[in-house]
Amino acid sequence: MFKSILTSFAIVASSVALPLYAAPKDDVAAAAKKLADAENYSWTSTTEGGFAASAEGKTQKDGLTTLKSTFGDNTIEIVLKGDKGALKTEEGWKSSTEVADQQGPARFVGRMIQNFKSPATQAKELADKTADLKKADDAWAGDLTEDGAKALMTLGRRGGNNAAPTIANAKGTARFWTAPDGQLKKFQYNVKGTVTFNGEDRDVDRTTTIEIKDVGTTKVEVPAEAKAKLP
Repeated sequence: MFKSILTSFAIVASSVALPLYAAPKDDVAAAAKKLADAENYSWTSTTEGGFAASAEGKTQKDGLTTLKSTFGDNTIEIVLKGDKGALKTEEGWKSSTEVADQQGPARFVGRMIQNFKSPATQAKELADKTADLKKADDAWAGDLTEDGAKALMTLGRRGGNNAAPTIANAKGTARFWTAPDGQLKKFQYNVKGTVTFNGEDRDVDRTTTIEIKDVGTTKVEVPAEAKAKLP
């Protein structure tokens, strides 16, 4: 009798535990969705390895976003809403359409605006790029798929004659942290491999970390000149 009770308890315990731990990607997706559903939040992003970059962003639920990015000695200020945006230039604020046909940094920033994804979206897509996720200390962690690592290594770049870079030995890892209420609070990924770009081989070992803060208390303030450039 006692043995039967223990067996029944084990079956019930297993059936309860299975939904909780069988799909960590779903847990990460839920954490990212909870962040996306927040009225507003801020974030910081840092990239180390190969090139140094950092960014500070603020966004609200309707999509209005401000982003300040630093690449070495260069600082870029952007305002976005949907797939439209505005860039602060030496001549004042210009829409992404106005800089789309320009060469050099302005064109690169215009492409950044068009391809921008919020941290909540990035986290969901990053989880989809992992082969598996398991609990590691206080985070969910896993290895990236080869295709996932390749996608993160290229950053959407194209080579000469619009050719895509060639990548060898691509691999990487991803980690996600959540707050006690289940909301995403931080995520990080590392990618490694060799990129052949315009005939030049370059070894990559790059780590990007995004931290979320001030959820529900962030104020997105947009200069009037920039707001006039938005639809």
